[in-house]
Amino acid sequence: MSRLLVKLGGTLLDSPESRDRTAAQIALARQQGHDVVVVHGGGKQMTRYLAERGIESRFVNGLRVTLPEIVDAVLKVFAGTVNHELVASLNRCGAPAVGLSGIDAFLVEAEQLDPALGAVGRVTTSNPALLHLLTSNGYLPVVACVAGDRTGNVYNVNADQMAVACAAAFGAQQLIFLTDVDGVLDGAKRVRAVLTAEESEQLISQGVATGGMQAKLNAAAAALRAGVEEVRIAPGAAEAVLTRLLVGEEIGTRMVLSGVRAV
Repeated sequence: MSRLLVKLGGTLLDSPESRDRTAAQIALARQQGHDVVVVHGGGKQMTRYLAERGIESRFVNGLRVTLPEIVDAVLKVFAGTVNHELVASLNRCGAPAVGLSGIDAFLVEAEQLDPALGAVGRVTTSNPALLHLLTSNGYLPVVACVAGDRTGNVYNVNADQMAVACAAAFGAQQLIFLTDVDGVLDGAKRVRAVLTAEESEQLISQGVATGGMQAKLNAAAAALRAGVEEVRIAPGAAEAVLTRLLVGEEIGTRMVLSGVRAV
């Protein structure tokens, strides 16, 4: 039985229709024999929640500055509304989901990345025992991008980095990023079907991959080097995208550690 980690961007979870479509595909993957863990973000929902309360969202290098008054929102939005709406959708599809964050049972521990960013965390370790316990007993873990430490601090962690930490610790053979882009673009704005970790670093150094894609490529390369065999970066809104990826259809970009060249 293969182990699979699916990372969902917040855009896919922003409407009930999109959330339910995605949940149905994840439930089907479980029925087909995959041990599945889901990690999700929720940046769009967080920005909207803060704006409704008159709080401006500030970002440094793509990371949300998380001051003390925002930590409460991190818990309410990521580990609360977004997490449990997704859990409810998965339950409707027959997948017995369990909503978690990295705080639970020291699943993902972190430390402060930079005092200037507030409670933004850098992952230091991931303990997969809870993931194994749940999946081996037929449950589907759904992990929000919130981590903690041994002294009770709460950290807002980049969801891609959270996904990598969980995938590596869980021993996932595949890490699938379902995103709001078609895949990784090269300098000619064409989607690269296959990309090695080295080639992804070249796209970054050449200034082709920037911002959110740069962060995603760095996360993907880290996952490959930590033992994940394959990383997929694919458009989450494509019809039945997860189902098609799992039968080998080439959608988006497939990343491998080395030895494979795009054609």
